[in-house]
Amino acid sequence: MCGVFLVEVLSVTLQVSYFKYTKKRFGEGKRIFLMSPLHHHYQKKGYHEAKIVTRFWIIGIILAVITFVTLKLR
Repeated sequence: MCGVFLVEVLSVTLQVSYFKYTKKRFGEGKRIFLMSPLHHHYQKKGYHEAKIVTRFWIIGIILAVITFVTLKLR
């Protein structure tokens, strides 16, 4: 149900970990995303903020519906 938030947190974790690893290994840090968290990456790509928020809301609603459909009550 909280898939959007999980992806946001994972994008930050991946970005920081990869940057630290490449800085230690090659002397210069590289990035996976243009900016993290993930919604800032999409802003840097040129998407309008309202479009990003709307899509995240749709994904959140779909995940919530899937959660409630798969919920088993006794």
